[in-house]
Amino acid sequence: MFKTETYIARRQQLKQLVNSGIILIFGNNESPCNFPANGYYPFRQDSSFLYYFGQQRDGLVGVIDVDNDTETLIGDDIDIEDIVWYGSVESVKMMAEQVGVSNSAPMKALQGICAEALAKRRKIHFLPPYRYDIKLQLFDLLGIHPNQQKQETSMELIRAVVKMRSTKTAEEVEELERAAVIGYKMHTTAMRLTKPGVTEKFIAGQVDGTAHSYGSMVSFPTIFTQHGEILHGSPSPAPLEAGRLVLCDAGAETVNNYCSDNTRTMPVSGKFTQRQLEIYSIVEACHDYALEVAKPGVKWMDVHFAVCRLMTDRLKELGLMKGDAEEAVRAGAHAMFLPHGLGHMMGMDVHDMEALDQINVGFDEETRPNLEQFGTNCLRMGRRLEEGFVVTDEPGIYFIPALIDEWKANGHCAEFLNFDKLETYKDFGGIRIEDDVLITKDGCRFLGKDRIPYHAKDVEEFMQHN
Repeated sequence: MFKTETYIARRQQLKQLVNSGIILIFGNNESPCNFPANGYYPFRQDSSFLYYFGQQRDGLVGVIDVDNDTETLIGDDIDIEDIVWYGSVESVKMMAEQVGVSNSAPMKALQGICAEALAKRRKIHFLPPYRYDIKLQLFDLLGIHPNQQKQETSMELIRAVVKMRSTKTAEEVEELERAAVIGYKMHTTAMRLTKPGVTEKFIAGQVDGTAHSYGSMVSFPTIFTQHGEILHGSPSPAPLEAGRLVLCDAGAETVNNYCSDNTRTMPVSGKFTQRQLEIYSIVEACHDYALEVAKPGVKWMDVHFAVCRLMTDRLKELGLMKGDAEEAVRAGAHAMFLPHGLGHMMGMDVHDMEALDQINVGFDEETRPNLEQFGTNCLRMGRRLEEGFVVTDEPGIYFIPALIDEWKANGHCAEFLNFDKLETYKDFGGIRIEDDVLITKDGCRFLGKDRIPYHAKDVEEFMQHN
């Protein structure tokens, strides 16, 4: 946890932004794995609840009465049977005091608080629920059917939370730096273990174990696969094969649940082939170019398309694309190779605040998403960058056989793509390089004191000597 004053200041600012009404911020309940007493481990608290109330225990709700300037932590104290199995924990009253909340009450009190507010026609603000137990609780409290709850969520509260959580304070950046340290250990572990004959699942398990050993948990399910063209490919029992590429996309959460998210692509044999190196060098150049362009006031969408134009020019040199680069990108031809956005916001969630809907987080009234064009419709972030934002920089080039076949059959973007040459790359896989970037006053910088090797020669040298 941060110091008590941090949570007090956050809630005070939230009250100022929301102006009136009652704010409900639900913590998560324990989630059963395959029967009620066998819960998923470790417990993961809701990020917005952590941001404002800081406590990791399950079964808590934060209530902020904006008009009366009062705050209450709602939750039931555990009984002796739980203490026998799990040990003693602080009372709800003690947890409230730790984060500067004056009042506490058992869960049954929440029904009365909501009923009184409804009777007085006061606005009750809540964020979009994403777990079904919370949806049912909201149904009981407010009478809003789960199917209608997303529409009934408070845009005032969403905008306030996005405004606050988007800009990282110095203490949050320190926590993100700690996550980057764990991320470095995870990825260098993968690089050390990568060699022909070792299975994808074994290495992914070692990567996951590193996250659990040094922090709280992985920030998302680890991707470790020789099929890098599958964007979210899960590790399989397949042994690594000489001559192929393997892609590792993994991150950690600190004990305070701030995230890292990095991707590296490496040759299983320890040395890139010439064809692999040609594609890798393009991704490497795009990754580094984003760092030159990104700074406060620049739209992230413009950074994305600047990278796409560079990628297109370089792919033309290899004969995989053709025609005018600007026109090719405008037509979406680059999405044959890069069908996702350049990156996303990151913080306490690896896709920061995704539960609040990416259109509210990554876009604003000035910058709207393009939901019609393939590839462009997958941008999670487009708005102007501000000092204190943390975004991922993750260009990639993928050769997806099914996509090649579909576009070739339909003649889609045929004036910009060399389908005959693409046919020879169907067995290539995919390459992605990803790092976490803090937007600074004048530009941007990587997070993490140690750089996970990503320049081709550095990757080869690390794998050779480790």
